[in-house]
Amino acid sequence: MAAELETRVLRKVALRIVPFIMLLYFVAFIDRVNIGFAALTMNKDLGLSPSVFGFGAGIFFWGYFLFEVPSNLALDRFGARIWIARVMISWGLVSGAMAFVQGAVSFYALRFLLGVAEAGFFPGIILYLSYWFPARQRAAVTALFMAAAPLSTVLGSPVSGALLQMHGLLGLKGWQWLFLVEALPAVLLGFVVLGYMTDRPEQARWLTDEERNWLVQAMNAERTGKAAVASHSIWRGLADIRVLALSLVYFGTSAGLYTLGVWAPQIIKQFGLSSFAVGFLNAVPATVAVVVMILWARHSDRTGERTWHVALACLLSAAGLALAGLATGVIAVLAALTLVNVGISSSKPPLWSMPTMFLSGSAAAAGIATINSIGNLGGFVGPAVIGWIKDRTGSFDGGLYFVAGLLVISAVLTLLLSRSQRAKAEPAPQTH
Repeated sequence: MAAELETRVLRKVALRIVPFIMLLYFVAFIDRVNIGFAALTMNKDLGLSPSVFGFGAGIFFWGYFLFEVPSNLALDRFGARIWIARVMISWGLVSGAMAFVQGAVSFYALRFLLGVAEAGFFPGIILYLSYWFPARQRAAVTALFMAAAPLSTVLGSPVSGALLQMHGLLGLKGWQWLFLVEALPAVLLGFVVLGYMTDRPEQARWLTDEERNWLVQAMNAERTGKAAVASHSIWRGLADIRVLALSLVYFGTSAGLYTLGVWAPQIIKQFGLSSFAVGFLNAVPATVAVVVMILWARHSDRTGERTWHVALACLLSAAGLALAGLATGVIAVLAALTLVNVGISSSKPPLWSMPTMFLSGSAAAAGIATINSIGNLGGFVGPAVIGWIKDRTGSFDGGLYFVAGLLVISAVLTLLLSRSQRAKAEPAPQTH
């Protein structure tokens, strides 16, 4: 009876929460990386060099970095409903303003402000899931949420390619239409959040009294059981060495993810394809990644193993980047980019299941935000270095090898962290 109740409650919670947060992240990710498609025509119109574009695309993450922790603490204090709505409406307005960029300075300024506006969304959702789902199921739920990122590439790439064809309509260029049209859903969904999202299980009127009581008791029991070993204070969350190690692991995966988001359309287009064709081809690797990441996360949950699920995925994406640098045809590039997509996407759900195993309360809010904010600086470094190297060599190869190296470091750090944790957990030898 208890097992039946648990299954019913968690299914009901998942159906209420997961599709909606997937939709939010889908829209967020499109607005974050549609710059990669806009660049196919925008860079020439505005005279932006590869290094200027790479720096501007990545400066988003400095705004993100500076405001991530305060934003996540605000969500923990004021509730997800109000804070996520604020995030979405503000980022939608800034993303739409990208249509009116005039040159490098306004490009830098608006990309920075987009990072400020969106800060707190992703770690806020990770924290939000920890209020509703037991730890043993969190990787699978997180994988479904994060599947929205490759799904946004699957569906958003053809749409972005098509929007570029609206060039000249009402006197606007195609890339301007792209920013305006793709910003609108974020603003509208921000208002939907206010009416739909529920902050905590205690407030879930869409559950029966029996279901709500079970969920509240189950999540309270998990927090109580973790209390003896988990860090709770904000400063413990910020200073925990495991948080810093996971931040560096996430740094490499972010460099890989935003190398794909920002540069993959241009890497594919160099083979002489139209923007419309690039849109469809760019969706292929992400389609495979959606399926694999969900299966990989389920396997991680079923086995309870996180370390190798992160490390092997990082190594796969590093191999894919190296192969992309060596590829000489569009088919070979797509195959290599598929490996990168699969590896990057699959590494993240088990990685995000790690911090809530040793942090709770305000420490979890601060720790998750710290990992995301420091780690996402990889989203600045990867695209910026690739642009800088492309300017100097005329090729993407050196930048792709650089990002591959960062992912190898992520894999090694994951294994070292696990080894350190095992050593710490082993009982000290008895002395007589």
